[in-house]
Amino acid sequence: MAGAGEAALPAPVLVTGGSGFLGVNLIRWLLAHGVGEVRSLDLAAFDYPEKGDPRVRAEVGDVRDRAAVRALTAGCGAVVHCAAALPLCDEAEIRSTDVGGARVVLEEAKAAGVRRFVYISSTAVYGIPDHHPVFEGDRLCGVGPYGESKIEAEGIARGLDAPGFAVSILRPKSFVGPERLGVFALLYDWAYTGHGFPMIGSGRNRYQLLDVEDLCDAIGLCLSHPDEAAVRDTYNVGADRFATMREDWQAVLDAAGHGKRVRGTPAWLVIPALRALEALRLSPLYRWVYETAPRDSFVDVGKIRARLGWAPRFSNQEALLRNYAWYVENLPRFRGQSGKTHRVPWKQGILALAKRCF
Repeated sequence: MAGAGEAALPAPVLVTGGSGFLGVNLIRWLLAHGVGEVRSLDLAAFDYPEKGDPRVRAEVGDVRDRAAVRALTAGCGAVVHCAAALPLCDEAEIRSTDVGGARVVLEEAKAAGVRRFVYISSTAVYGIPDHHPVFEGDRLCGVGPYGESKIEAEGIARGLDAPGFAVSILRPKSFVGPERLGVFALLYDWAYTGHGFPMIGSGRNRYQLLDVEDLCDAIGLCLSHPDEAAVRDTYNVGADRFATMREDWQAVLDAAGHGKRVRGTPAWLVIPALRALEALRLSPLYRWVYETAPRDSFVDVGKIRARLGWAPRFSNQEALLRNYAWYVENLPRFRGQSGKTHRVPWKQGILALAKRCF
């Protein structure tokens, strides 16, 4: 764990959303770093190989259920709140989970005497910025219910933060790695089946991503850093090596081995079309995805480097290639599945027809 020295991780650690993409990677990370008990609370069953590990206590439950949260926070040394309803969910679900659920988990953790709390927010709180890089102190303007709910939940978290209940807020860029499907599975499917990638716009914009392992390192630092004052803050988290969208995604096509190329499309034409398709529920892409895709999108990570000693290990291309290799190896597991989480591929809708053009 970069920069943490010999600091011990607290235990037990509760991970909300432990059956999700980030959740399971974090549970594996905590076990690998010597945490003796990890608890998980998720609406989905924890169906990974680690479910047989005696150090893992996984419960099916809702973060909005105060009794369920209270039972799992009792005796915990730390909580990492990863659970969220993602942008494909309806507005009521997003707001009740991402705001109401966050409030419940924060309040119950504080009441239980938890000393470290990490809230996983998102760079979606910055909306569509007009400058780059984006800093933690920049204006917050979330796009849609998801971004707006993350801002509101951050406010709740910061309001409950206090000495002895140290709250860290992390704003990660879109993160990839083993178990990540969702929107990324759309493009991995196109690469695997011998199709090129369409870019919204020229693809010459710089778009920062993040490897999930680097995010887990950042979470670990927030849990174990000896300076409580340093962790009671808000931090951007993103790769420090990234090229253009065209260059980074071409690496995936090259790995697929079909000789396909990234191809640009006119953003002025594609974005209105995607808006209409989203309104008709014919496309899985939502506004924040398609409106940021043709623009530069990167945050400054100097603050977490300087204050916590975090150092990312993976570039955009390395993270994407790790994720694509996992996708190919595990394709039989999830073929034919679809849903609204990062654990399963999203339905391509009408985009499956567009695939024929590339």
